[in-house]
Amino acid sequence: MMDKLRDTYLLQRSASFQEWSPSIHYAQFQRVPTSIFPKRRLYDFELLYVVQGQAVTTMHGQRFNIYAGQLIFLPSGVYHQNEIVSQPDARFIGIHFDFFHELNNMTEADLIVDEDDIHLNKFGLEACSDIFPPLSSQVIYTPSLVCVQLMEQLVEEFTMRKLGYELVCKSLMMNILVHLMRNSTSQSLITSSAHSTKLAKIVEEIESAPSEPWSNQSIADALCLSIDYTAKLFKQTVGLPPSEYIQSIRHREARRLLRETDTTIEQIGAQVGYPDIHYFSRMFRRHEGISASEYRKLSRIL
Repeated sequence: MMDKLRDTYLLQRSASFQEWSPSIHYAQFQRVPTSIFPKRRLYDFELLYVVQGQAVTTMHGQRFNIYAGQLIFLPSGVYHQNEIVSQPDARFIGIHFDFFHELNNMTEADLIVDEDDIHLNKFGLEACSDIFPPLSSQVIYTPSLVCVQLMEQLVEEFTMRKLGYELVCKSLMMNILVHLMRNSTSQSLITSSAHSTKLAKIVEEIESAPSEPWSNQSIADALCLSIDYTAKLFKQTVGLPPSEYIQSIRHREARRLLRETDTTIEQIGAQVGYPDIHYFSRMFRRHEGISASEYRKLSRIL
């Protein structure tokens, strides 16, 4: 009965895609032990990105497996139940938000629906668009590296809360949402490409072995295509030219190693494909704006 009342209420409200003004209520890195959480639903929306491990979400009467590198979109007002199935835990980026700066959430109790005290006017509205399907039309996403980096930046901004962080968070969230929508749209186009399977495998290989001597030429040779056409196809698929994507993957892995290990910076450089410590240091500073040692100190403070 309450679901029908909620749906009727939302149908009476309309919102334009151009009116986006996302507000962030929660953004954080999380490490969660193996467990099963209670069934719940939210007033706003949640993006749950698996950094490491595996989770399962039961929603719409189905069980959805979410692996590292994947993201689940949890809509407002929809019952779901989350499980951590990997041992001993899993690592996430969790982001709670609304599309139109409509919810004044201060505590976790404001985010999760109390079934004994439901407020219909608190359920968030999803953005509508003639260009993109709604995010809720797809449950599991595989965000691009750029999108993941934006989520990491969002968590940092929300955590540090420097002057003007609200505007930065709003801007980052706009970018994240558009990346996810573009990803959803482009995936349907990519599946028709005769080279998509081969290219997807190469992308997986780059992510699993970033220290290999990847280049535009080696990728083109693997696809039996010209360098120019390979670069075009790669950018359409991944969102970045091959060289930039390779650098991004190496930088992402370097960030992870700096956060999670005590490996020396020189060894980390070699592990991600930069055996020259000076070149690695320059590349890291170019991407991050600070040195690798400064990044390691900052990440451990946070």
